[in-house]
Amino acid sequence: MVKRDLEILAGEVGAALRAAGWVCACAESCTGGLLAAALTARPGSSAWFDRGFVTYSNAAKVEQLRVGTDTLERFGAVSEETAMEMAAGVLACARAAHLALSTTGIAGPDGATPGKPVGMVCFGIARRAGQGIVTRAATHVFEGDREAVRRAAVGFALRAVLEETRRR
Repeated sequence: MVKRDLEILAGEVGAALRAAGWVCACAESCTGGLLAAALTARPGSSAWFDRGFVTYSNAAKVEQLRVGTDTLERFGAVSEETAMEMAAGVLACARAAHLALSTTGIAGPDGATPGKPVGMVCFGIARRAGQGIVTRAATHVFEGDREAVRRAAVGFALRAVLEETRRR
């Protein structure tokens, strides 16, 4: 995705969050802050965006987002289980947020392991529901170089927020 496409999509996300009366927050690993940057590039984003975490290391995921060390050991940092725990951890920290999303993946060019190719990104989506939190995950493998994978992941995450606002 090109920068302009991300800006347009982020504008749609902002409008959808405003219409829902929701505030979102995020946690990023492989996207390294690009998702928060896309969301906050929009004027007025402080009305619907609370905060973003960049938790690149496993230690940061554990310390800031309460991802279980057992989850990381069993499934790895690039897994739907870790992505869901990251998103739920955001909501545990960001009390004003209704919705959280996370990204964790292998942007490349190195880092691939058996079953986890370069371009694989796991997404976590967490939403407050009554007194609890509902989480779901998605995984997608993107093509291209490091920058293309990171931008595509941001686009995918923004579309996931739009989808979640429609589910309300």
